[in-house]
Amino acid sequence: MSWTRPADLVRQLQKLWTQGKILAGLVTGEPLFPRRLSLVGPTSAQMADQFESVRAWIRELQAMPKCRIESRAIRHRILGDNSVPAEAWIDSFDDAVALIGKRKEVSRFSALLEVTRRRQPCLQGWLGEKPLQTLALADDWDRFLDIADWCLDHPRPGIYLRQVDIPGIHSKFIEAHRGQLIELLDRLLPPETIDFSATGAGRFAERYGFRDKPPRLRFRILDPALLSSFPGQDIALTGDDFARLDPPISKVFITENEINFLAFPEIEDSLILFGAGYGFETLKPARWLTRCRVHYWGDIDTHGFGILDQLRHQFDHVLSFLMDRTTLLAFESHWGFEEKQTLRDMPRLTPSEQTLYDDLRDNRLGKNIRLEQERIGFGWVESALATIA
Repeated sequence: MSWTRPADLVRQLQKLWTQGKILAGLVTGEPLFPRRLSLVGPTSAQMADQFESVRAWIRELQAMPKCRIESRAIRHRILGDNSVPAEAWIDSFDDAVALIGKRKEVSRFSALLEVTRRRQPCLQGWLGEKPLQTLALADDWDRFLDIADWCLDHPRPGIYLRQVDIPGIHSKFIEAHRGQLIELLDRLLPPETIDFSATGAGRFAERYGFRDKPPRLRFRILDPALLSSFPGQDIALTGDDFARLDPPISKVFITENEINFLAFPEIEDSLILFGAGYGFETLKPARWLTRCRVHYWGDIDTHGFGILDQLRHQFDHVLSFLMDRTTLLAFESHWGFEEKQTLRDMPRLTPSEQTLYDDLRDNRLGKNIRLEQERIGFGWVESALATIA
């Protein structure tokens, strides 16, 4: 039987709870109750065929606490006049909370709302939008408000997170909760103190004006004759130091795979950079790269071409290396599957690159084809290098 039972009515209230609507009403003041719940009862035929079951169902509903059942009179051709439940109502917020057993949580949320209204009223809206997330953070909520207070008093402070001195809060706490803090600080801080272009938890420091660990560029010198001019073969420098380097080389290779980076053959007047996916901002100040022949080696898939296209936004003279149709077809047995393709247009690809990219994007060679760079035979790599060395 699909008749609505008391447990079904409770589940409807629990759904409102998990959607955050019951607690949100405490913030917005919008009344959620009285509220009519969905109620499905027996058909006329079922009343005649299962009369005793119907009577038991009616008693079960009428015995449900905190729920008002409204009935309607019906006249059955066999059973005569009867009163059957037609509507189920929860009349008050307190009744709903009692039915789903959430009084403790409501009390705790009310306390969080009160302290937020007193200390940072601008954050009330966030509590209304994410009440269950607020409850999950309840044990640390005072710490979040302390951090908010500090950031308001120290806009774009220009120090490391490690230097933030708030009683009872260490920098690892801030780092562990950067995602939640972004949501709160974006509501609280003046817009002119936020760098909205710095998105994601990984750029928290940049977004709010903290100092951050400078990204390092890792490279290897490929010409043995030049090693004496450097403190080693595998070197990592900050972007600023790399920009000042201006080494006596004519060719630069960039690869996204660490093993390829480490195994890359020796070549005169050359170095190889370990790539950083889509992040090439650190390379931008190194204008000496404009006098070098730069070769980018990425996977043959839509994202590989996406990275190439983005790199050319910084250095338009970059050449692709082993990202061609001949290489792709030569290693068909090693093709893999690209989980999520990028479909955007790429205006900086050459005509042949664009044709291959379109074939991959439109799945003309097969569905979501990719050839990872480390699957290309090493002899093939050496032969390709011989033509440009």
